[in-house]
Amino acid sequence: MKKLIKGLREFKSSYFPANEQLFEQLSHGQKPRVLFITCSDSRIDPNLITQAGLGELFVIRNAGNIIPPYGATNGGEGATIEYAIQALDIQQIIICGHSHCGAMKGLMKLDSLRIEMPLVHDWLKYAEATRRLVKDNYSGYEGEDLLEIIIAENVLTQIENLRTYPVIRSKLHQGQISIYAWIYQIETGEVLAYDSQKHAYVLPLNQLSSSEIDERLSSLPLTHNGEKPFAKTQQQAFQSFHKPHISTDTGFPMTVLSPEQMERIYRGSTTK
Repeated sequence: MKKLIKGLREFKSSYFPANEQLFEQLSHGQKPRVLFITCSDSRIDPNLITQAGLGELFVIRNAGNIIPPYGATNGGEGATIEYAIQALDIQQIIICGHSHCGAMKGLMKLDSLRIEMPLVHDWLKYAEATRRLVKDNYSGYEGEDLLEIIIAENVLTQIENLRTYPVIRSKLHQGQISIYAWIYQIETGEVLAYDSQKHAYVLPLNQLSSSEIDERLSSLPLTHNGEKPFAKTQQQAFQSFHKPHISTDTGFPMTVLSPEQMERIYRGSTTK
């Protein structure tokens, strides 16, 4: 608590005065561009990993980045989604899972939670579709490999749950909203994004067009030798777009899956 109170003092005496104009603008209302749904895990900070500023992200956090299907509960998730789309006119949604997710570890041994953590047990039931699909189709996997599959599958399951909300369904039908599946890897700092065309998790940069790549590079400042910083690595990432669907090159899963297995994992998980 002492550390937090010290932080409050530093915020008020240093950060706030340096950004007073921004806070003045934010006091008149918010206009976030993205609804960011992720886990409550303390190792994840949406603003940090995306380098988004104050007021840019509207965030939902809970154990396992889970969205109960519409009508299953009258909890905060549904109300927050409805407010984000209707009141704030947000048109982009990201559901972000992460490596080493404790909730997904719990999902792998759901029955054992019934006595010690009954509320967690009941909450994870909203990811039952994930548990059942993995149990029925990936019995040959175990340990970290199985956990990675569950994490990836759960993000896609929650997108399907999200699409059951009338406000989301309507906006998707009108082409007025986009939904993205991300996985954040704590140990590397890498974020992988699901590509429904490739049936794979790829670097988010790979989902940009070449013109968007050029636009991003042109906005970077020149270094002392007249080159764009990071330009070479970004271009190499874009050129790696045609790598195999799932392999250790893309970072997830670590085990190469057969086409049949990939089809079972990623079936029907498009954003529209």
